[in-house]
Amino acid sequence: MRQYSFFDRLCLVADSALKTTRGIYDAKPRPTPAQGIDESKMSDQEKRHAASLMRINHTGEVCAQALYQGQALTAKLPNVRDKMEQAAQEEVDHLAWCSERIHELGSRESLLNPFWYASSFTIGALAGIAGDKWSLGFVAETEHQVCRHLDDHLQKLPIQDSKSRVILQQMREEELKHATVAIEHGGADLPKPIKGAMSLMSKVMTSSVYYV
Repeated sequence: MRQYSFFDRLCLVADSALKTTRGIYDAKPRPTPAQGIDESKMSDQEKRHAASLMRINHTGEVCAQALYQGQALTAKLPNVRDKMEQAAQEEVDHLAWCSERIHELGSRESLLNPFWYASSFTIGALAGIAGDKWSLGFVAETEHQVCRHLDDHLQKLPIQDSKSRVILQQMREEELKHATVAIEHGGADLPKPIKGAMSLMSKVMTSSVYYV
């Protein structure tokens, strides 16, 4: 198996960034969990609201890709790097599902995705530099916050939007699995100030991407 140099991995990261922000996937994503579910009748306002929520979730997955790629670039142990890259690949399905649903609802992805990718990549790389236990702890806390965020969106979706709902439910199940794996591999519990900063950044992202 080829051993990639740091420069090789940097080129792969740049390739991943371009593909993620442009909606290009290396492998065919799994079929959406909403496959076979009929579209529900919604008002234009309900469709716009549902699309905005799904746009937030799509940007969240863009951030997850960037976070994992940044951590994989600077992770010190090869097995940790492999876990980060594997998790990033699983998140590709979520990206595709959210994007497809956004377009079904007559909207588009966020114009701010390149900014949020860059920000999340930087945070992920710094977490990797801090050490693998902190990097994995960052993954676990991120996924736990994502699960709470998905719970909130499941409450806010129009009640008849079954297609979006089943997508978010499947995503929540898999995000929780990623958090569990990170903890099992030695993820540390992050200090409260860091958790608070992460939560604040998430609120800024959600409030801006809902509209843009």
